Amino acid sequence: MKERDFVRRYAGIYEHSTWVAEKAAPLVDDSADVDVIARVMADCVDNASRERQLALIRAHPDLAGKAAVAGGLTEDSENEQASAGLDRCSPEEYARFQALNRAYRRKFDFPFVMAVRNCTRKQILAAFESRLENDYDEEFENALLEIHKIARMRLVALGAN
Repeated sequence: MKERDFVRRYAGIYEHSTWVAEKAAPLVDDSADVDVIARVMADCVDNASRERQLALIRAHPDLAGKAAVAGGLTEDSENEQASAGLDRCSPEEYARFQALNRAYRRKFDFPFVMAVRNCTRKQILAAFESRLENDYDEEFENALLEIHKIARMRLVALGAN
């Protein structure tokens, strides 16, 4: 696959971060399967500057946040949040998500990121509350690990070779 075709196909794998596909494109050949593509893209992120990694984390929307209510999510994010039932929160759950989003952003200055596909709202809220106890560096790393999980799920859903 030509580099421009790779970028066009995989540009949305990392939320609003086409640069990941651009960096990975020359490193992946036509025989690459999902595991290889996922590993190469993750390596591009892991070897990026801390500032670029932070920008990637900040490119993610809040869970059950205002962007979701306003219809401002990417199609992938909308589908992922819907798969976890975040589009069907009770008023109490929605209020809890909003309070946790605010507390998390206040503490870490980036959004809570979690690969929510196949999770319940209860599991997500429990992880949210637990991860609020972490320090900044631990949570920065957790966010990147979750982003890699999201990317891999997106590659699988896209039908990457």
